[in-house]
Amino acid sequence: MAQPSSSSAMTSSPLRGTKRKADEMIAPRRIRALHEDVVNKIAAGEIIVAPVHALKELIENAVDAGSTSLEILVKDGGLKLLQITDNGCGIDKDDMVILCERFTTSKLKSFEDLTSIGTYGFRGEALASISHIAHLTVTTKTAESSCAWKAQYAGGKLAPLKPGQNAEPKACAGRQGTQITVEDLFYNVPTRRRAFRSASEEYSKIAEQVGKYAVHCKGVAFSCKKHGEAGAGIAVPATATVRDRIRMVHNSAIANELIAFEVANEQYGFKADGLVSNANYSGKRTTLLLFINHRSVESSAIKRAVEQTYSMFLPKGGKPFVYLSLEIDPARVDVNVHPTKREVNFLNEDEIVELICGEVRTRLGSVDTSRTFMTQSLLGGGKTPSISKVTTLPEDSDSTPLPTSKRPSTAKAGTQKLYENNLVRTDAKSRKITAMLPQAHHPSSPSREPTSDGMQYEYTDKEATTCRLTTIKELRASVREEMHNELSDVYSNHTFIGIVDERRRVVAMQGGVRLFLVDYGLVAAEYFYQLGLTDFGNFGCIRFATPLALRELLEIGVAQARALEAANDSGFVDWDEVVPAVEQQLLSRRAMLAEYFALEISEEGEVLTLPLLLKGYMPSLGKLPNFLLRLGPHVDWDDEKACFQSFLRELASFYVPEALPAPLIEGEEDEDVKNRRIEIGWAVENVLFPAFKSRLVSTRSLLKGTIEVANLKGLYRVFERC
Repeated sequence: MAQPSSSSAMTSSPLRGTKRKADEMIAPRRIRALHEDVVNKIAAGEIIVAPVHALKELIENAVDAGSTSLEILVKDGGLKLLQITDNGCGIDKDDMVILCERFTTSKLKSFEDLTSIGTYGFRGEALASISHIAHLTVTTKTAESSCAWKAQYAGGKLAPLKPGQNAEPKACAGRQGTQITVEDLFYNVPTRRRAFRSASEEYSKIAEQVGKYAVHCKGVAFSCKKHGEAGAGIAVPATATVRDRIRMVHNSAIANELIAFEVANEQYGFKADGLVSNANYSGKRTTLLLFINHRSVESSAIKRAVEQTYSMFLPKGGKPFVYLSLEIDPARVDVNVHPTKREVNFLNEDEIVELICGEVRTRLGSVDTSRTFMTQSLLGGGKTPSISKVTTLPEDSDSTPLPTSKRPSTAKAGTQKLYENNLVRTDAKSRKITAMLPQAHHPSSPSREPTSDGMQYEYTDKEATTCRLTTIKELRASVREEMHNELSDVYSNHTFIGIVDERRRVVAMQGGVRLFLVDYGLVAAEYFYQLGLTDFGNFGCIRFATPLALRELLEIGVAQARALEAANDSGFVDWDEVVPAVEQQLLSRRAMLAEYFALEISEEGEVLTLPLLLKGYMPSLGKLPNFLLRLGPHVDWDDEKACFQSFLRELASFYVPEALPAPLIEGEEDEDVKNRRIEIGWAVENVLFPAFKSRLVSTRSLLKGTIEVANLKGLYRVFERC
């Protein structure tokens, strides 16, 4: 018999997994309901992705039951056996019939209860999901019961413990509490089971999850061990403090370097406390134990903000340890956004994160008086530099550092040699190249820093307002979308070197082993624009002792613009109509300018206040007439989003340090210009660039203003050939 061709065979019997083409669809497929078993397995796959997720659900149920002791037993990474025993309130025998049915729970009665949820579990899906993909056995005893009851479940229903028996729970001996045994996880989902690479990897994930709850759940004892081993991998007594729990779960090196913090805010309805590592500890990766309303969750936004905060205190590549417990008004939190409740949404996330990071930053700064560094001692005789560990002291301390001979040495015979092409300067306070040059040509030297920015600061009781404008949120999001990761790392870890060209507004800064020339005017413009978005509606005020006449300022701006127009041989503007038009534009929007931008103009046309964006830095008031004049034609007053964006861009341009002419021969330069040169030089080094380091989101637009001019490793390769 002739064999059919491959093409005919394919047509008559399509291979499994082959996509059907449109011309092969003879008729539309009928829509039918999935079988209940398929539905349940799909749902189980969303809740229980790995053994660690099953254990997380069981731990949360045990803690909800009021347990003070949890014992966990694991075999083959939880795939063969996962058992948890607690001493909680137990489960009533009458409830065991529906224990593993979907959406059966004792913690939720109506949908409105979700707004005040105060327990870990609430949807009643955990045990149901486990029973569909594993062999589940529950043994439980309540305080009122004279004996324990044991039941087995399959597919959400009671199943016989042995073939031929009925499925009803059986009486047995047992202590108060509940023991849940999960065997052969994913036995009926072979593709999921084959996806796990090794039992040891799954156990490490389980140990990490148990460790998180062991740290957070005060008053609860935890024990976790592998099946067949005598000792427990994790053992934490109920009486241990949080610091001791971290010591037992992690190590003493972390526990010894922790500082406590606490912050609360009634406006945003939250309070937070925790333990964070100080500057002496530096790990290879960030360890973040985050609990929101006592639920272990993950948050990339919080993790990113914490790492940004620590970038000012740790060496490049160093990561912190953070335990953070955040309690938020349940009405402000939506915990029902992820099947495994791994993520939550809450109101005022940006504001809350900023307050927490601000408190952490304050605590780190206040205790960082004994930070240890690895320093290089350059000794004579051509010997290899030795490495020693010293303690840095506060600048105002009367103590003297230990002599070199008495410093505790950490050098070992097997210590890896540090090559010169990998050594970088990390202390921004060390001597700079500008200190070696004549001060007449480099007035920004620290010895000539200004004593004040010329302002007297007063603090008011005005509470910060929450910006709920969609347009501002969209503008903030657009900044985050334009973020350049590599450039952000350079600016957040840079070391300022000095001003190179004041006329072109160029400075030199070091990023790791690379040297950059930076257009600080361009960077300042982006920074002040972002600052305007972040502090929108909450600006401080620069209040004039004597109000300034708006019309006179506009006339000065017109005179400056006319002079510039004459120099450029252009004459397309009717300047006689500009002043009244711009004046009317600003006066008609006085209320909005005062509320959103802290720019107060009286009904009589007097400028009372200007927005204060950065404490310690005063913009040049010589730019004020041009700034006010540009608010007329260069701000889109008809569209809300465009208005806010263009206004903040103009405000940022006003705040950018002005370009100064090249310094003249000493004694021939105007005194005001010379003083302003000193002020700008000091502010760029001590105010602006530290602010860039802590708060700037480096966008792609800054690439054209940041040029790499040298690379230490590249220079070494060049000189090695010489």
